Amino acid sequence: MEDANRKKRYAQVGLGHRSLMYTRALLERFSDTCQLVALCDTNQTRMNLRNGWIQQKTSPAPTYRAEDFDRMIQEQKPDWVIVTTIDRYHDLYIVRAMELGCDVITEKPMTTDAEKCQRILDTRKATGRRIKVTFNYRYSPVRSKTRELVQNGVIGEVRSVDFNWMLDTRHGADYFRRWHRNKANSGGLLVHKATHHFDMVNWTIGSRPEIVFAVGSRSYARPQQAEKLGLQGRAERCLDCPAAEKCPYRLDLKSKELLRALYLEAEHEDGYYRDRCVFSESIDIEDRVAVAVRYQNGVVLSYSLNSFLPYEGYRMIINGTNGRVESCVQETSYISGDGTVPGLMKRKESSLTVFPLFGASYPVEIPAAVGGHGGGDDPLLEAVFSDSPPSDPLNRAASEIDGAYSMLIGAAANRSIATGQAVRIDSLVRF
Repeated sequence: MEDANRKKRYAQVGLGHRSLMYTRALLERFSDTCQLVALCDTNQTRMNLRNGWIQQKTSPAPTYRAEDFDRMIQEQKPDWVIVTTIDRYHDLYIVRAMELGCDVITEKPMTTDAEKCQRILDTRKATGRRIKVTFNYRYSPVRSKTRELVQNGVIGEVRSVDFNWMLDTRHGADYFRRWHRNKANSGGLLVHKATHHFDMVNWTIGSRPEIVFAVGSRSYARPQQAEKLGLQGRAERCLDCPAAEKCPYRLDLKSKELLRALYLEAEHEDGYYRDRCVFSESIDIEDRVAVAVRYQNGVVLSYSLNSFLPYEGYRMIINGTNGRVESCVQETSYISGDGTVPGLMKRKESSLTVFPLFGASYPVEIPAAVGGHGGGDDPLLEAVFSDSPPSDPLNRAASEIDGAYSMLIGAAANRSIATGQAVRIDSLVRF
């Protein structure tokens, strides 16, 4: 019989900037019931840095190189493995953790392509283990309120969704400096970033995608645009670039303590450069995309993402048989690891409005949003780590099925861009 007083044991694999949120939660908010028992990464410098912070609060955690993952599980016997590696390796650790008897918490996207998704689904069925996919946007108050309006029938039966996501020249450009810039690592923005947005639509309308068509290209993040900006003689990274002083996209790793420690001082181990040129020819992801999706319940989605715009935010318009709800949100811009809270909602620039079919429109008060990603990070952590999470009538907790359907829209969109053909979701994966 399981000891009710025993702390749940967690191991964490992948220690980039995003992973710090989970480490902090375990050591601060949930330390009474949770215990971080091991760290795993390809980079020992990065693990030592994390332990330096942990040691200020408790005993340092044992560290394991990536090739010693199995030994870590055998020696430390975690109940849960938190997967916060780069996206291309999510499936490896999710699958192996379940095979070794652990449950899994994974950052989004759950994985990057259909074949890896199938492995995860098959292993979960075979092992009976649990997977939690951390879609923090579901927990943002404005997103939750939008879902509540739709769930309560305020606009009748949903018929269509128009969704435009804007990444700005600060946050958006950052995807083109990092490992995300290559589809082999991230699946492109249609998987890494848009999995959030597709999940928001899937969850809000309560249906699953059926068929996807997409177009997209790299039209800004390329050498020709750099030439137009007068940035001749560029280097592959900002650190030693002759054009850095006049480049509006320069990232100075030395100027921010966390960026310097987490990346610049760790790159000697693995050669990972955090400040690569956003105009590099080696980038192979799109910076503008448009996607059309038909859902099983007949709803149609029109989606777009642009990554070099003047502001950060989105417009999501949901049309129903009794009216329409418009959600317009702006968020603060940031560079991952720059020390600021990521994606704070700008309350004055954001709005939520209902337009009845036969009546005057009216604003809906946007609930207060505190913390990162529109206020979604803190309630997500509560749901993931708390022994007694609050009731959730909006069903915000996400499983591997939710993780699969959201990333499969992106995977189907990638295939559609490559082939020029519409792609059926059921041709990609067997559920």
